[in-house]
Amino acid sequence: MEDRTSQNRILWFFLACFIISIYLMGWLLSPFFSIIVLGAVVTGAFYPVYRKTASFEKIGPGMASFLTCTLIFFILFVPIVFFVGVLTQEAYELVQLARSPALSSFVTTHFTNSAMLERINPLLANLDIAITGEELKNTISDIGRVVGLFLYDQARAIASNTFSFLVNFFLMLLVIFFLLIDGPKLVRFLMDLSPLPEEQDARLIEKFSGMAGAILVGNGLCGAIQGLAGGLVFWIFGLQSAFLWGFIMALLAFLPIIGIGAVFVPTVIFLFLKGRIGTGLFFLIFYLLLSGGVEYILKPRVVGQRVQMHTLLVFLSIIGGLKLFGILGIIYGPLIATAFLTFTEIYHSSYQNLIEHSQP
Repeated sequence: MEDRTSQNRILWFFLACFIISIYLMGWLLSPFFSIIVLGAVVTGAFYPVYRKTASFEKIGPGMASFLTCTLIFFILFVPIVFFVGVLTQEAYELVQLARSPALSSFVTTHFTNSAMLERINPLLANLDIAITGEELKNTISDIGRVVGLFLYDQARAIASNTFSFLVNFFLMLLVIFFLLIDGPKLVRFLMDLSPLPEEQDARLIEKFSGMAGAILVGNGLCGAIQGLAGGLVFWIFGLQSAFLWGFIMALLAFLPIIGIGAVFVPTVIFLFLKGRIGTGLFFLIFYLLLSGGVEYILKPRVVGQRVQMHTLLVFLSIIGGLKLFGILGIIYGPLIATAFLTFTEIYHSSYQNLIEHSQP
């Protein structure tokens, strides 16, 4: 009996020390949390490239990882450096436009003086809603200012501290370099360390790997295509801040409910109000073809069954992630939701009956 009590004390002492060491290790690595998460996500997306490169006899794991990191550098770093400068300038111009008298003049000309609101308000009377020119101007101004300031702050945070961005990016490449080589060993170590059954650990890792790949490869590629195509059309037709709107569309493409329609639909209305009926119709048809083609043809082929999450939950997780974590919330939000849903599945399949039968 005394031996058992002594063993229990030793066990509890060890667990206390172990938990403290985990906490301290987490605290030690907390400054690099974003770097590690991004590195893990990018590693998962580019691991097939590494595996293909390492399959050649004359290329060892180290060289294959180096070549993959070089590819990542040219795919991610070079565009980011170019985009940040342009995005900062155009986001600032959007903020200034939202505060300028030109917006007030446009609303007055096309809504207030054109008596359009007088035709719209009777239709909204059944809902006890009435819109005034001042309210509409303030709403449009607030939307432009909030969107512009958000993107401006994100871009300025990178541009204002170039050295920090360079250091963080190359730290991420260092993380990716070693994860490509030792990733399977790390996964095996974490599975051995986890007290959960191996099948449940494997399910967690599979879900995270699938979601990370879907975010970066699926949504990222589809978002880039829609943003590039949308921005190009804006530029061809001479609309202001084409690069900025293309970037916004690339971000909105991650949202399954709103999508790039949040930019294209108001643009079509704007063009109709300006009397550019033909251009407005072209934009409407182009939006339907682009959005429908990517969402219903390309994305299912690229993403497949990796994202089995309700559309509303995906939408809310990305919005919540953006609010809490900034631009990186596009990645963090869905990953957190994935963890919750996976643990929920494990609970229903393995622990719910156990807990219910243990209750008196």
